[in-house]
Amino acid sequence: MGQARSAEGDAYAAIHGAFRWAVPERFSIAEACCTRWAHETPDAPAVLFESDSGCRAHYSYGQLQRAANRLSNALQRQGVQRGDRVAIVLPQRFETAVAHIAINQLGAVAMPLSMLFGPDALEYRLQDSGAVVALVECAALEALRSVRAACPALRQLIVVGDCVSDQAGEIGWMAALQAEDARFAAVELSADDPAVLIYTSGTTGPAKGALIPQRALIGNLSGFIASQNWFGFDPFDPSRPSHAIFWSPADWAWTGGLMDALLPTLYFGRPIVAYQGRFSAERSFELMAHYGVTHSFLFPTALKAMMKAVPHPRESYALKLEAIMSAGEAVGDAVFNWCEQELGLTVNEMFGQTEINYVVGNCSRLWPARAGSMGRAYPGHRVAVIDEAGKTCPPGVPGDVAVHRLDVHGDPDPVFFLGYWNKPEATAAKYSGDPADSWCRTGDMASMDADGYLWYQGRSDDMFKAAGYRIGPSEIENCLVKHEAVANAAVVPKPDAERGALVKAYVVLAPGHAGNAKLVAALQAHVKGRLAPYEYPKEIEFIASLPMTTTGKVQRRVLRMQEEARARTPRAA
Repeated sequence: MGQARSAEGDAYAAIHGAFRWAVPERFSIAEACCTRWAHETPDAPAVLFESDSGCRAHYSYGQLQRAANRLSNALQRQGVQRGDRVAIVLPQRFETAVAHIAINQLGAVAMPLSMLFGPDALEYRLQDSGAVVALVECAALEALRSVRAACPALRQLIVVGDCVSDQAGEIGWMAALQAEDARFAAVELSADDPAVLIYTSGTTGPAKGALIPQRALIGNLSGFIASQNWFGFDPFDPSRPSHAIFWSPADWAWTGGLMDALLPTLYFGRPIVAYQGRFSAERSFELMAHYGVTHSFLFPTALKAMMKAVPHPRESYALKLEAIMSAGEAVGDAVFNWCEQELGLTVNEMFGQTEINYVVGNCSRLWPARAGSMGRAYPGHRVAVIDEAGKTCPPGVPGDVAVHRLDVHGDPDPVFFLGYWNKPEATAAKYSGDPADSWCRTGDMASMDADGYLWYQGRSDDMFKAAGYRIGPSEIENCLVKHEAVANAAVVPKPDAERGALVKAYVVLAPGHAGNAKLVAALQAHVKGRLAPYEYPKEIEFIASLPMTTTGKVQRRVLRMQEEARARTPRAA
């Protein structure tokens, strides 16, 4: 993709310094992502659907709008009012996009929930949010039915698929929509009105509902177009047409799939591929080749799997990729270099959170990416590394990544969430100082170099000390993945009476490799030869898969608690 067209740093400084937010007083995600395109380019493709059963269908922006209008009317008939929460328990498919547009047109709040959630996870979120209606696909229907009695606010299920019964409080999607008019007068919304309630991934503790305003989509856009190398636009030649097609395996039920993929793609009136099926490296390459995907978000665990399963993809697939963004965990230089050598492009790492998304990252087209770095603050966002007292850390000194409520010009940054649902204390604790003019702590540790590049250290909760040394797991994990036998790895502390903790690695093996004492010694030597002596894992345990959140993040907390439980349990004689 090449580097920036001017000297290193010049393009970044110029773009960042000149950037100003333009947030209208009235703003609606539904209007911006669908209604305007339904009027201007109604036949343009919006959603390209494919399932693992072989079903394929293409839907236009006009079709998306008409279906959304019918659903808005159906929800209104069910008594859904402005501000009500509506759960969306659907995979990547056309109906999911319809649901978000329809709920937004009503002024209600969309609450996406993963299809992977079991009854307990669903019950907690439905109870906490007070959702009044749930849109659910057949695969999740039984789980929803099992918790309805514990969720008194939930009065109606609208079921996508052929599994609907004559039970009270259930209606089929097709029956609900066919009974309604394809016209709907959308409510007028403010940029500060709530749009989405997304529960955090629960990497470090119980999930909290982050209430996202309409304007947050605008706050995402500078990072989206930069991380996607301008998403088909040419900033130096605006007349150049775009043929951008987006796809990501990221679940549309979380921020990475919804705010990093679905909604920004629709905002620019481009098509997005919706694939309903299990992720696999080979299937991912097949999809990208078949649909001519030009832009993608591939989280690090996906890229690692693709790198191990298909080392030389361009030998087998005719790819048209122009840009890849990755986020959720550190990519690491092994994956970074593979993308450059085997995909012919520089992966743009990005960093953000459910609460404040798309704030840091790279744009290899306009400023140089540095392997292993999270990138720099995207235009419109004021980012720093701060210490416990809230003071900016010197270059190279690790601290908490924080984002200021005001940008470099003193204007409000639109990316910020409104607060945690029914948790004012947790909302206040997120900020240092006056919420209107303060730093928002992310809880992620990093250092910033003299050029403004951030270097990830890990979640503050994942950092630990071993024999007096402070250990960040990501560097060790990245080193392990470079070994041909390792598909993925997670590093946690193992309690030790003498040293406080030992470095322990859980390792998922690559295909064709077996875990044994010889491989343990080889992996330890591999790390010893590349990192500091105190960083190599004193113990390695081979595991079939790592515990993951539904967002693709490793749940090191689960492994750490497992080690703590083992330490409390006396060994058998």
